[in-house]
Amino acid sequence: MNIGVPIEIKNNENRVGMTPSGVFELTKRNHNVFVQKNAGFNSGFFDEDYTSAGATILDTIEEVYDAADMIVKVKEPIEKEYALIKPHHTVFTYFHFASSEALTKAMIASKAVCIAYETVEVEDGSLPLLIPMSEVAGRMSIQQGAKYLEKPIQGRGILLGGVPGVPPAKVLILGAGVVGYQAAKMAAGLGAYVIIMDINMKALRYVSDSMPNNVISEFSSEYNIRKHIKDADLIIGGVLIKGAKAPKLITKDMLKDMRPGTVIVDVAVDQGGCFETTRPTTHEEPTYIIDDVVHYSVANMPGAVPYTSTMALTNVTLPYVIKLADQGWEKACENNKSLAKGLNVVKGKIVYKEIAEAFDLEFEMA
Repeated sequence: MNIGVPIEIKNNENRVGMTPSGVFELTKRNHNVFVQKNAGFNSGFFDEDYTSAGATILDTIEEVYDAADMIVKVKEPIEKEYALIKPHHTVFTYFHFASSEALTKAMIASKAVCIAYETVEVEDGSLPLLIPMSEVAGRMSIQQGAKYLEKPIQGRGILLGGVPGVPPAKVLILGAGVVGYQAAKMAAGLGAYVIIMDINMKALRYVSDSMPNNVISEFSSEYNIRKHIKDADLIIGGVLIKGAKAPKLITKDMLKDMRPGTVIVDVAVDQGGCFETTRPTTHEEPTYIIDDVVHYSVANMPGAVPYTSTMALTNVTLPYVIKLADQGWEKACENNKSLAKGLNVVKGKIVYKEIAEAFDLEFEMA
């Protein structure tokens, strides 16, 4: 198969769809891999690394798409890429369709096969291709939140862990999944007082059993959320509903109950965000302020640490890329139920129910 790895052109997206190591695994199976010139540069991988692994370097994104049967990316195609995607393409990337009707309709029109990393699902219900980026984003949410709590950036002027004689910051985390757990782990390590909330008692029990004493689990309800936002310094939104829009757990009217300089970090922004006032931002302009509350909602947080992120992503995507390359998308999805759940849009039809429901579009079984 001919496999293309283009440069990511989303604002400040520094990751790349495949490492040289991943390329080597494909070329030794006699697949052809076409990598756009400098595609891996910002992740610390150079063209000579790719050519040594057997790849062919092409100058332009158009050449990569023209040469490829399958495109392996990191982020969803942006508008200027829509016309490059043709009916013969299989596109394997993070799509997060439920957050963008325009993207959904563009991929329907392309008649390509769109397989989303974020909905590939194994038997226990976990999402193996989303987990490593959720781990990165969860940890980064605290790193970024701590920074934006600083007064020069209009935060409350609080050190997350406090100092002897001065209490630490209070961190409220909504969601005890991968993002929330990793955020709690980082916040606890920095010495913050952490409340983590969820409606999943199994997840809360795991938090209670495995976290240090400065992490408290609590059942999530609107009443409890409204109670804690009044004195929280940093609020992390990490709620995920597979393939669907995130629920709005904090509404605009709730901002008035927060103290000026409170920081809210919405890691669920890719799925529409779990704060009503969330809008996607970039690493170039990561924050905005509403009602004196600092909002951080960068839609590609792991793109700020591309070496770590690209390595972690390729570790989990490569086995599926190999299946697709060796067998073609139809046979690979027929033989692997986990991969089949990644099918979102196929030849002009939505085959993932939650996406169709998000925009009231027609759904067809894959």
